[in-house]
Amino acid sequence: MATDYDAPRKNDDDSSDDSIEELKGRRSEAAAPTVDEDEAEAADSYELPGADLSGEELSVRVLPRQADEFTCASCFLVKHRSQIDHVEGTLIICKECAAA
Repeated sequence: MATDYDAPRKNDDDSSDDSIEELKGRRSEAAAPTVDEDEAEAADSYELPGADLSGEELSVRVLPRQADEFTCASCFLVKHRSQIDHVEGTLIICKECAAA
């Protein structure tokens, strides 16, 4: 049996029996967004800059500077000795600060 591939295809899903009112009703239902979120609950989850965090406690374990680390005299970050660019007297400068 020969098949005409240029002819429009008809699916079983397509029903030409739908009325204009039904199609308009489906379109308005699909376009109407629904929001179930309460505005007050959403506002509670946002952190404002400058908020008072004095009552908060952090549980971070801080380690002292290790033997293979140094503190950069420019950016004051603790870095590994492999990051040393140069030494100015007693001041050690890291590669990132020397490149800037």
